[in-house]
Amino acid sequence: MIHRFSARDASRNSIIVVALATVLSACASVAPETEPVVVETPPIDVAVETVAAAPEPAFSTEGIAALEQAMAAYVADGRLYGIHTRLAHKGEVISDFYTGVRGLESQTPLEEDTIYRIYSMTKPVTGVAMMMLYEEGLFELDDPVTKFVPEFEDLKVLAGVNEDGSAILVDLERAPTMRELMSHTSGFAYGLGGTDPANSAFRDLKVLESPDLQTMIDRTATIPLMFQPGEHWFYSVGMDIQGHIIEKLSGQSFGDFLETRLFTPLGMTDTGFYVPEDDYDRFSEVYGFDPDTGAMVPIPFPGVMFKKETINFESGGGGLVSTMDDYARFAQMLVNQGELDGVRILKPETLGLITTDVLPEGAVLSEAGMNMGELYPGFGMGLTVGTVEVPEDVPSQIPAGSFFWSGAASTWFWIDPVNELYFIGMVQVFDNNNPNGPLELRETSSTAVYNALSAD
Repeated sequence: MIHRFSARDASRNSIIVVALATVLSACASVAPETEPVVVETPPIDVAVETVAAAPEPAFSTEGIAALEQAMAAYVADGRLYGIHTRLAHKGEVISDFYTGVRGLESQTPLEEDTIYRIYSMTKPVTGVAMMMLYEEGLFELDDPVTKFVPEFEDLKVLAGVNEDGSAILVDLERAPTMRELMSHTSGFAYGLGGTDPANSAFRDLKVLESPDLQTMIDRTATIPLMFQPGEHWFYSVGMDIQGHIIEKLSGQSFGDFLETRLFTPLGMTDTGFYVPEDDYDRFSEVYGFDPDTGAMVPIPFPGVMFKKETINFESGGGGLVSTMDDYARFAQMLVNQGELDGVRILKPETLGLITTDVLPEGAVLSEAGMNMGELYPGFGMGLTVGTVEVPEDVPSQIPAGSFFWSGAASTWFWIDPVNELYFIGMVQVFDNNNPNGPLELRETSSTAVYNALSAD
């Protein structure tokens, strides 16, 4: 039974939150198995008491109502203008909640098929695509990246900065491996933050504005690594480099590979690197906060338009747009250990590799990279996804064994294999300079989700 709720429902019914009960489990009786006993005379028949199995976890009606009310409050309080969240458990959608508008100017209501910029939630998609080629034997995780990208053979490593601000460079001890490339431990910078020579060069050379993947590789090859491979964790351009490698290994463009090998098989009909003109009326606006006034304002740059003529290279690090339905199919495939509706994308053991923490000893995920921003020691890093290792040390209620990622415009998701659930949140607001403080969407939603999870 699916619970769907929209802002127009609220208008018609004068209700902010509606909750429907969903029966998710039932008790079963089983007889305990015992080893056979050999006796000389027939045993006397005795009754064997059956033991009822422990009830499976279920979501309370009140808990789901509280979850949806917490999400609605972001719009009611003016902290967001639209939000769509979805919770699914054991393949059943428990809550599908959306409210608000696609844009403050148009006031067009948010709909089920609204298209969103998912930015870095592209990264797990790239990781899955990469590991599909791993299953075909086209690379090993310990292969040097230079095996596939020879342009990186002459990379240098940043060892400090001179008094005049120039970089102190040393030779590369060894090439980064594919495992390190996929886990942000390769040493590559990104240019999203930091004043060091490596990150500054990413911005100066406009690496992320490259017209194609080969140009992106050529520009990156001129920039030193931030550290010797495998020493630390730093949020990097590694996922974009993977897009180039996928092209070389598959013989297809990155976009064509995703479309033919992943999106079409999974039925992800609205996911791609740009929004087709015929679908542009479904595309959400995106907003940020004016640093001077704190007001929520539209982002005016062509880079957020995601039209065919405005995109640069096909970015495996942050280039996709998608819908709730599409990303939910991707998420359910992950919950199902690599399979959806009879289509197997990955083997369970391959997904196990993706979700295994590979952080070097002493390395910690942080808000903006190595020693930058708030540190999260309870998180690990798999192959393009974060992992929850020590739940009490992370800013959410997501349990150990789960994995997750998020996007620059505040989209977020997590997969909880233990409870066989996923949660996805779609919004379109850059949270920098927010005068009301961080949105904390993952923290709020995970608290509500696990408060709603109870024994039926």
